[in-house]
Amino acid sequence: MGGSSRVTERVPLDVVAVVALGGVLGAEARYGAGRVWSTAAEAFPWTTLTINVVGCLVIGVFLVAITEGRPAHRLVRPFFGTGVLGGFTTFSTYCVDVQRLLNHGQSAKAVGYLALTLAAALAAVAGGAGATRWVLRRGAGAR
Repeated sequence: MGGSSRVTERVPLDVVAVVALGGVLGAEARYGAGRVWSTAAEAFPWTTLTINVVGCLVIGVFLVAITEGRPAHRLVRPFFGTGVLGGFTTFSTYCVDVQRLLNHGQSAKAVGYLALTLAAALAAVAGGAGATRWVLRRGAGAR
């Protein structure tokens, strides 16, 4: 029962606040998308797939833009990257969707959804990052 030897770093309160605010905004956007484009229990979960792929595309663009492009305020990354996009995308709903499909006897659809989400999300983040790098290089070359 000894003390932890790990050193913990205090997270500044302003960072916690912007992550929380961003998380609320991202989760509200996801909830709204789910209400507008709801999915029946046995149907393919297009809404969750779209949310996660769009979130991955945006994080690819965003992280390259703020790390390789123009410097951003120190709170932009935790607000938008961790908060908004973390609240918008949803691994837990992805897992629940797979379980729901399996419970409805849709095992092929569940496996397809697993594979498609993984492939599309990875392609989206890579495509967003690559396209942003290309735009940044073109902009730097024009100067």
